[in-house]
Amino acid sequence: MPKPAGGTPTLPEMLCYVRSMSPDDFFPETARILTVAELTRSIRGLLETRFGAVWVQGEISNYKKHPSGHQYFTLKDQRAAISCVIFRNTLPPFPSPLADGMQVQVYGGVTVFEARGQYQLNVQILQSRGLGLLQAKFEALKRKLEAEGLFEQARKRALPKFPRRIGIITSASGAAIQDILNVLQRRAPNVEVLISPVRVQGAGAALEIATAIRELSAPNPESFRGWKTLDVLIVARGGGSIEDLCEFNEEIVARAIFHSPIPVVSAVGHEVDFTIADFVADLRAPTPSAAAELIVPDVRDLERRVRELQNCLGKCWRDFLSRARSRLSAASEKALFRELSGRLRDAQQQLDFAKESIARSLERRRTLERTRLTNALLALKAHDPARELAARRQRLREIRRRLAECSKQRLTVVRERWDRVAGMLRILGPQATLERGYSITLNANGKVIRRLAEAKTRTQVRTRVRDGEFESTVS
Repeated sequence: MPKPAGGTPTLPEMLCYVRSMSPDDFFPETARILTVAELTRSIRGLLETRFGAVWVQGEISNYKKHPSGHQYFTLKDQRAAISCVIFRNTLPPFPSPLADGMQVQVYGGVTVFEARGQYQLNVQILQSRGLGLLQAKFEALKRKLEAEGLFEQARKRALPKFPRRIGIITSASGAAIQDILNVLQRRAPNVEVLISPVRVQGAGAALEIATAIRELSAPNPESFRGWKTLDVLIVARGGGSIEDLCEFNEEIVARAIFHSPIPVVSAVGHEVDFTIADFVADLRAPTPSAAAELIVPDVRDLERRVRELQNCLGKCWRDFLSRARSRLSAASEKALFRELSGRLRDAQQQLDFAKESIARSLERRRTLERTRLTNALLALKAHDPARELAARRQRLREIRRRLAECSKQRLTVVRERWDRVAGMLRILGPQATLERGYSITLNANGKVIRRLAEAKTRTQVRTRVRDGEFESTVS
C-alpha cells in the first residue's frame, strides 16, 4: 500500500498504512545496531547543535560544591528541572554564596554527560534573581510571626529538669525516632515515651504535625485513657533540602507550638538548618539525638552526683554532731542556761514594745490616708470633667471642619498637577516621537542601540516604528 499523500493524512489513513507495512519496513537489513556510547554521543551532538548556548532561569536546589572546585546544582521551576554544573575557574566569585532556594538566571550550553546519560547545562554566566519562592515565603512568615511576638524569649518556658513523660512527634520510619529512642534508653531508661507517628514531608504533613501537637499537649481523656499529662514534647525529623523541611515552615505548625500548654523542643534537620518551628519552640536542638540529650540528664551522671552528695552529707553530719557535742559540753560546764533564760525574757519584752509601736504607726498612717482621700474627693468635685469634655468636643468639631476644607483644596491642586504632567507625557513620550516619523532600534537583549559600534555584523536587531516592529540583520 503506498504512503498517504496529498496533504496531511487522516488518522484512518495512517492506521491503514501502518498495518500494511511489513517487519522489513521497520527493521531493514541494512539497519545499524548502535552501542550505548554511540547513541549517547549522537544525542549529545544533536542537543549541542540544536540549542547551543541558552539563557535559563529557575530556582537552585540540591546545591553542592565538590572538593575539586566544581559546583553542581539543579535548576528547577514548578514543572521541570535540569542539572547544572559550574566548572572551576569558569566564573568569578559570586557576590553571595550559592544556596538552595535562590532564584537565578544562567547562561550556558546544553550538553549530555555521557557517563550517566543525562543532559545538563554547562553554566558560563550566572546572575541572581533574588531568593526562591520557598525562601521568600519563609522570610515573610518569619517577619509576620516575629511582629506578633511568637519568637519572644520572655514567653519561652524552661524545660523540666527531670521529665517523667515525653511525647515525640515524628515519622515512624525515619532515622530521627531511632536516634531519640537510643539516646533516651542510654541516658534515662525509666522515662515514659509516647510516640505520635506523622508524615514529615509532602502535602498535608503540616496539618498532621499541628494536630499531633494539639492532641499530645492537651490530650482528650477519652482518647488517651490512663495516660497522664506529658512534661515535654519533641517535634523532630532528619535533615533534608529546603523543600523537604518546608512543612515545618507552615503557619499552622508554628501556632500549634505557640499555643501548646507544655514546653516544645524543635529538632528539625541538621545543625545548619533553621525552620519557623525552631524560632517558635521553647528550645531548638541542632539534631534529634541532641534534643534527647538536652531534655533528660544522664542517669550515670545523676548516680555519681548522688554518691558525691551522700558522702558530703555524711561528712557534714559527722562534723555537726562533733561541734554540737563540744558546745553541749561547754554549756554544761558554765552558767550558759541561766544566761539564755535571761536573754529570752528580754527578747519577749522587746517584742511587746515593738508590737505597740507598730500599732501606733499603723493608726497614724490610717489617719493620714483618710485625710488625703478626703482632700482628693474635694478637689475632684471642684474640677468637674464635664466642662472640659464639652470644650474639647467643640475644638474637635472645629478641627474636623478645617480638615474637610483643606482636603478639598489639596485635591484640586493635585488634579491640576496630574493634568499638566499627563499633557507633558503625551507630548514628550516615546510613542509621540514615533508618531513624528522616528524609529527605535533594539538589539537581541532588548537594549536601545545608540552608537554605530553597538551594531555588530550578522546580529539580529529589531526596529520599532509607529505601527509595529520588524527584525533585520546587520550586514
